[in-house]
Amino acid sequence: MDQLPLFAQDGGQPSPRVFSVSEITNRIKALLESDWPLRDLWLEGEISNWRQSPSGHVYFTLKDREASIRCVLWKSTARRLRYLPSGDGEAVLAHGHISVYETQGQYQFYVDDLQPIGVGTLYAQFEQLKARLAEEGLFEQAKRPLPRFPQRIGVVTSPVGAVLRDILNVLRRRYPLSEVILSPTSVQGDQAPHQIVSALRALSRVEGIDVIILARGGGSLEDLWAFNDEQVARTVAASPVPVVCGVGHETDVTIADFAADLRAPTPSAAAELVVPARAELTRQLTDLRMHLSAAAEEMIIGRQQRLGAERRALQRLSPQSWIDRQRQRLDDLSQAAHKVVTYRLRLQRERVNSLSSRVSALNPTATLERGYAIVRRVEDNQVVVRIRQVAPGDQLSVQVSDGTFESTVQDGNA
Repeated sequence: MDQLPLFAQDGGQPSPRVFSVSEITNRIKALLESDWPLRDLWLEGEISNWRQSPSGHVYFTLKDREASIRCVLWKSTARRLRYLPSGDGEAVLAHGHISVYETQGQYQFYVDDLQPIGVGTLYAQFEQLKARLAEEGLFEQAKRPLPRFPQRIGVVTSPVGAVLRDILNVLRRRYPLSEVILSPTSVQGDQAPHQIVSALRALSRVEGIDVIILARGGGSLEDLWAFNDEQVARTVAASPVPVVCGVGHETDVTIADFAADLRAPTPSAAAELVVPARAELTRQLTDLRMHLSAAAEEMIIGRQQRLGAERRALQRLSPQSWIDRQRQRLDDLSQAAHKVVTYRLRLQRERVNSLSSRVSALNPTATLERGYAIVRRVEDNQVVVRIRQVAPGDQLSVQVSDGTFESTVQDGNA
């Protein structure tokens, strides 16, 4: 912390520094609050001037034969304490820290825990063991996650009393699929620590144990002392499976709580922590079923669309499509050929008709019909077209329109 200058420079000459009351008071408060032993302090003394204000805060004095100190117990702290003095004259063990109340310039002891003087020794032992095991690193071991769906749950507690019934009721209501294996033990008394260690080790030898619940109901510090035993804490930390510690009520804290993988405020809460809730699982299953149905429907639609695309692609590549096109092309070519052949036949027919008309016009029979005749020599069947081709006495064949007759050349004049 920076030192406050005691002198101020004025024209080169030091002069005494003048402080305000607030500066000095804040300075003293800072000094007290920076002293670590004064931040975590146990005081033993006698209660006097016990007074609870209308706001709920408690003001009193803690004194011994030679000195006294003003104390403050806030309302929120007083509510959670299991023990409050009934009035003046009681000997107590108080825990808290030293600070300064600036308004009145008084240092005070701000109390956060009170115990009757009879249990002071136990609390001192508790704090000493807690500090030693913490320094050793026992509490810093990696905390293991609890199994999500435990099949076999080990329970270390008394076989009689409400604790076991409460645990079984919670497990049966929330997750009846789990098998519960009880490793019975005493949870109070001189023999309890040894029995708790034996019960934990017995469960570690049972095959298939997924998680262990170490539980006990509420009670005084002496009642819960078995769970502040060093061997119990070491056995909890060395467990091969996760351990959930549910000892006492919410405000009760034991060494076993620090050594466990998870602390529960009560035995019933421990049971709730180790298993899932059936209602929540039902809701999750419903959600998963809906998501699965939607995903399946989406997948089916996607596959159908893909199948349709593949079918269309196959149809485009199918030989049937080519055959259909060729068949249509063949029909078109056949119709075109038929038209061409028909057209050519019509042209040939017209040409034949024209030639036939011409042939008919040149046919000798038609000429004979008009009174002409065809004369041939009988000897060589040559057509006589000139007089010099015949001589008297030649036999001639004369063809007229309705037949042929013969004649003899009598005389020929050129």
